[in-house]
Amino acid sequence: MGEKVVAGAFDLSDRQRYRLKLHQCLEGLGRLLAERRFDRPRNLMGMEIELNLAGSDGMPKMLNGQVLERIASRDFQTELGMFNLEVNIVPHHLSGRVLDQLAEELRTGLGYADRKAGEVDAGIMMIGILPTVGSADMVRANISDVDRYALLNDQMVAARGEDFSLDIEGVERLVCASGSITPEAACTSVQLHLQVTPDRFSDVWNAAQAVAAVQVALGANSPFLFGRELWRESRPPLFQQATDTRPPELQNQGVRPRTWFGERWIGSAYELFEENVRYFPPLLPICDEEDPLRILDEGGVPGLAELNLHNGTVYRWNRPVYGLSDGVPHLRVENRVLPAGPTVADVIANAALYYGLVRALAGEPRPVWTRMPFAAAAENFDTACRQGIEAELLWPRPGRSGGLTRVPAAKLVRDELLPLAAAGLDGWNIAPADRDHYLGIIEERCKRRTNGASWQVDTYHRARETGLGRDAALAAMTRRYGELMQAGEPVHSWPVGAPGQ
Repeated sequence: MGEKVVAGAFDLSDRQRYRLKLHQCLEGLGRLLAERRFDRPRNLMGMEIELNLAGSDGMPKMLNGQVLERIASRDFQTELGMFNLEVNIVPHHLSGRVLDQLAEELRTGLGYADRKAGEVDAGIMMIGILPTVGSADMVRANISDVDRYALLNDQMVAARGEDFSLDIEGVERLVCASGSITPEAACTSVQLHLQVTPDRFSDVWNAAQAVAAVQVALGANSPFLFGRELWRESRPPLFQQATDTRPPELQNQGVRPRTWFGERWIGSAYELFEENVRYFPPLLPICDEEDPLRILDEGGVPGLAELNLHNGTVYRWNRPVYGLSDGVPHLRVENRVLPAGPTVADVIANAALYYGLVRALAGEPRPVWTRMPFAAAAENFDTACRQGIEAELLWPRPGRSGGLTRVPAAKLVRDELLPLAAAGLDGWNIAPADRDHYLGIIEERCKRRTNGASWQVDTYHRARETGLGRDAALAAMTRRYGELMQAGEPVHSWPVGAPGQ
């Protein structure tokens, strides 16, 4: 595998063998599911947070290699861009004081990383899109010096056959082109993992899809890209367009993008893996030596390396994950909806809302996805990305009359979803103090109609009113964001404007 990654060249036999191995892996997954070989319920969650590096002037710093050398921890890894890092939180059991425990671990880890980054005049910035990143930063030379990123870029560029086009119309319009996938590096997110049994997988995934719009509406934190004010959460359109291997002709035919919300509710995890194999050409045809079917015939458990590699190049907002732990297979739902930041408290509050809601909604006798067309969930996601906390979402009417109604996201959360999330956290046996504290942060966001995106926009426009130009206002807002992020109070309490304004 390493030789292929370094070489970066694949011939026809590599692709044919990889496709064969993919189908063998898929068959192996089907057998494991049929034989009920998966791990028992464990209530395990995990978290990954993508981060930016910025200098004291608020501008991006292309220094992740130097910073990682200084951090010297396996918890921190590279991401696509040289101005990116990722921190991984080890799995935790969803119970007791786990939310406060996660918050303390994050504060400690991010504080240490920030001090180490300071040795090279950089700092950790936890934000969905760094507002000071410019299109001039999005060049192939700023991809992290890691073989897999270079190879992924080259394969996606080859599949596209031309420059990637960005065209996002929001408050303002951004139109530009890129000869690489580097613009995707501007997207920094929080990924929430939940280990689930095969019998529960479809209910949890469907619940996660149903509430994705709510997550985005309340957690939006990416209103600026390349100096333009776009959507309140601009990561999804940017990610889709920056990884879109379809030339215009295939887009016009309705070929699915590699970054997508999906198109239907599901009945099993297998359906998602099968769709990935059926719809999406492999980008990295790197074959492992493992023979998954032979291992199964001998009573073992295969790693399904090719299936996992392919799965990682299909960017669903709720992604199925197959894994092995101590030789026992398990399934996870990876929730990729949320932007990073603004503070540790906000990140944990977002996680509390998500884990509480999926637990409660997955256990309802008449689940929300049986009362709402999938197209409504997809429309909600788009609306929430565009409008953030001011979005109005389609949701099933209370009672037995049926049908959908359009309701402000903040009202929906306060009146209906927060009590459900509280019940879900109780179902996980989360300590009441943690439950009330972190859901209380969500409630305050709803009351004040304030999240990271609205604070960024309001502060930017306040800076413009003082006479600052566009770039200077974005830099001033970013510096102030960094100060308040470090102070750690939730974003709903942040004062608007730079000091002295």
